[in-house]
Amino acid sequence: MKKFVLPLLFGAVMVVVGHFAALYSAPNVIMTGAMTMLSERGVPLHAFSFAPRPTPQTQTVVRPSPDLAYSACLYDLDAAPRGLRVTMAASEGYSSLSFFDASTNNFVTIRGEGKEASVRLLPQSASAEAGDDIVLSPSAKGIILIRRLTPTQADYDAVAAIAADDQCGVI
Repeated sequence: MKKFVLPLLFGAVMVVVGHFAALYSAPNVIMTGAMTMLSERGVPLHAFSFAPRPTPQTQTVVRPSPDLAYSACLYDLDAAPRGLRVTMAASEGYSSLSFFDASTNNFVTIRGEGKEASVRLLPQSASAEAGDDIVLSPSAKGIILIRRLTPTQADYDAVAAIAADDQCGVI
């Protein structure tokens, strides 16, 4: 019996270590994969790309909401040392501007409420304090997502015209 205790204890420790390693690394692996997939589908760095209306044929994520229109912007603050200016054009109905860090955390969401929303995105290390027009990112890379309610094709077409005024650019 004694000869099995040490190998069992070693096995249990390795399972615990493996479990925590997976928990720690999974968000970064997921976000890196998402950013790579978006880049391969033509989403540029530091610019919004308006996605086609979600249908079973256009799905790039599992079960996107079919009544929302999406615009995405990849960001890399290492390539934008002065930060980014991010603007969500005004639109009627529900709209949101969401910021996701390299570990998949949604660190800020701004509701449109029918008004334009414009902020500066800066690294966490920036000397500026967060305020109404400043968002501090906890990581250098991430994704910015705009969502707008578009229950009908006519709504989607109207939002497509509005989304052309969304901006995500280097300051």
